[in-house]
Parts: sequence; structure tokens; C-alpha cells
Amino acid sequence: MKRIFLLCVIAPILLCPNRGGAKVYIDIGSPIFRPFPIAVTGFEPLSATSKDLAESMNKVLTNDLSISGIFEIIEAENFPQWQSQQQLSEEDYRKWLETGAEAMVWGTILEDGGRINVHFSFLDLIERNLTTGRYSGSAGIIRKIVHRMGNEIIRQITGEKGVLETRIAYLSKKTGNKEIHAVDFDGHNVEQITTNGSINLSAAWSPDGRTIAFTSFKKRNPDLYFIDVGTKKQELFLGVEGLNAAPAWSPDGRKLALMMRKGESSEIFVINRDGSNLVRLTYTNYNEASPTWSPDGKKLAFVADRTGGPQIYVMDLSSKKTSRLTYNGSYNASPDWSPRGDRIAYCGRLERRFDIFTIRVDGSENLILTSEAGNNQDPVWSPDGRYIAFSSNRKGNSHVFVINANGTNQRQLTRHKGGETQPSWSPRME
Repeated sequence: MKRIFLLCVIAPILLCPNRGGAKVYIDIGSPIFRPFPIAVTGFEPLSATSKDLAESMNKVLTNDLSISGIFEIIEAENFPQWQSQQQLSEEDYRKWLETGAEAMVWGTILEDGGRINVHFSFLDLIERNLTTGRYSGSAGIIRKIVHRMGNEIIRQITGEKGVLETRIAYLSKKTGNKEIHAVDFDGHNVEQITTNGSINLSAAWSPDGRTIAFTSFKKRNPDLYFIDVGTKKQELFLGVEGLNAAPAWSPDGRKLALMMRKGESSEIFVINRDGSNLVRLTYTNYNEASPTWSPDGKKLAFVADRTGGPQIYVMDLSSKKTSRLTYNGSYNASPDWSPRGDRIAYCGRLERRFDIFTIRVDGSENLILTSEAGNNQDPVWSPDGRYIAFSSNRKGNSHVFVINANGTNQRQLTRHKGGETQPSWSPRME
């Protein structure tokens, strides 16, 4: 059955309903997952000024699908001859399947006065389902258009669109100071967010993607600030004398959890987004740090050194009952709760090196994702739960890397000479 959707850059996707049987989608987190073979046959320029744009689009889309870890890109040298506008015959299907491809993508692009119109087609060669789409916008946002296209292709294969339009914030010493930067999922479009010339820590995106909460020493005290991602306007949110750090937004964006110094130890607090109702959650003589919310907002995971070395604990916010989650190793920290709710990522020390782990919320199935040289820290989930970003010094200075949630498809994301740490993944930018 043919499925058609229309998309303009400023408009939502409109999809015709699939009236056939339920489609079976691939799960990239499955132990038996194999990349989906796809042929990207390119974009046909419909005007002389469209040629360079067509080549650029093809490169960006091929890279997007490759770094997603979902697809195996079929080499163009294996493609049979064909015209992109033709209907595929039985012989054509046979020839394309012989290349190893199970799907193919093609399209056209027309540039006119700085505006572009893109048409693309995605054909599932196995089910013989065709999805087509139209995109329009200025030539300056061609990468954004391609990312949206890639997200739709990912949705066709997995049942959930991708995160190609998301951004990852991180701390960088590129300027000599520890400032917050952000970069697209594909490593392009690096942007400096803060410019206060101080030490900035613990960036955390709000659920609507408009604000980043962070700790800064710009007034010599570790205070909590908000910065508007669009305007770069900063505001002091919490400046209690002492520690105001490790902010974590609640899923609804109405509250933040954080760590504050009380006496000789740090404790976990929750405060409303408007600055009211500061509530202390932990009362111990130990250090409690690094809170992270469950997706339903009913629990917090955090780090505490109640047994000597830091371990991860989980608190039920209704009953305040707390239970220990990690027992493997003497040092486990930096928890981040998967948006799917089933696992928590963290960094743990084994054999004098830090690696990235995930563990089920009941404490079972503790998996190690990294095992290369260097220290791997600061894990954070993508908004779809398919990927984890983390920092690693495996190449000398620390840089941000991305890995599939099953431990495959590791790639380096940032490359500043000053080093990058503490990634924070944005929500989907709709």
C-alpha cells in the first residue's frame, strides 16, 4: 500500500493512515539486531543551481543514516541502472534485492531564488511500501531538511522517528574557560552557549528545549543559573551560599532536583521551577549527589557514599523509601535514567578505569558498554533511549562520544583541543 506524507519545514507531518496489517519494526537494542541494508541513490537536481545542493543532500543523508547505527549503506557501485521516476518492474525489484538492499531512497531538488523544494521517496523493497514526502524552505537550512527526512526514514523502519534534529550540550575549555557549547547529533553546527568567562558545570536541558540549567562560579559561589538557548539571556536561579549544583529537570519541567551543601555533607533537594518550595529529600551524614528523574516523575536515582565508595540509590518520592541499586565495583556514579524507564546508565570503575554501564531499575542485567582504553564517564541518554553520549579521554584530551544503547556503533562527536566533558542531550526539537 502506498503511504504519502507532506511536510514543509514550518508545518507538521501529515500521514495517510496505514490500513494494512500491523508492521513489524526492527529494534536496534535487540541482541540479534542487524543493520538494515539501504540504498541511497541520490537526489536529482531539477535546475542548474541545484546540482551542488543535490550532492550535499546526498552526503548528509548518507551520513545521517550511517551514524544512526540502524542502517547498512549499500555501495553505489552495486546499483543497477534505473530512472528515479520510473515504476519498478518485477525485474527491477529482483535486481535491487540482489544488491543486498532491503529499501531504497531517492529524490529531486529544485532551487529557485534561495528557496528549495525537495521531493523524496522511500521504498521498502521487501513489503513494497512506498513513502513519499515534500519539503520546502530556504537553502540555508538544507541540513535541517535532510535531518527531518532521515528521521522519517528511521520511523518507517523502527516505528519511532529518529533524533537527528537533537543537540548535545557539553562543557568545553576551547576558549580557555569552561564554557557550555552545543552540537548537532551529526557533529556539525557547534555553538557556544555561555560566554561568562568563568567555570560552568552540569548543563541540563529543560524538557521543552528552550532553557539550559547549569552551575557557574561567575560570582565565586557555585550558583544555579538558567540560560535561554535562543537569546543567550542568563538569569540567576538559586544563589544560596554554598553548593547549588547538578540540576535535573522533572519530566514535566515544573521542578528541578539538585544537590546542596548542608553541614559537612551534600544532600538532595527539589525546588519548583519558579524558585518556590525548596524541599530537602535526604537527611544523612553522607554525601548525596547527581540526581536523575524517572520518566514518570515518581522516583529519583542519585549517588551516595553511604557504604564508603559512591554507589547509586533509588528513592520513591511518595514514600521517601530508598534502596541501593549498584553493588558491582567500589565506585559507581553519574546515573542517568533512560527515557524508556527500564534502565539507568552510569559510570563505574573496574580495574582502575571508568567505563559506561547500564542496569535495569530492579538491579538486574548489569551491562558494560565500553571496554577500550581510557576513562569513560558522564553518560546521558538520547530522548528516544536508543543512544548514550559520554565523555572519554581515550585519545588524550576528553571528548564526547556516542554509542548505541546495546554497546555498538561508537563514534567520536566532538574534537576541540581543549577537551569536552559532561554531555547533556536535548529533547527532540519539533
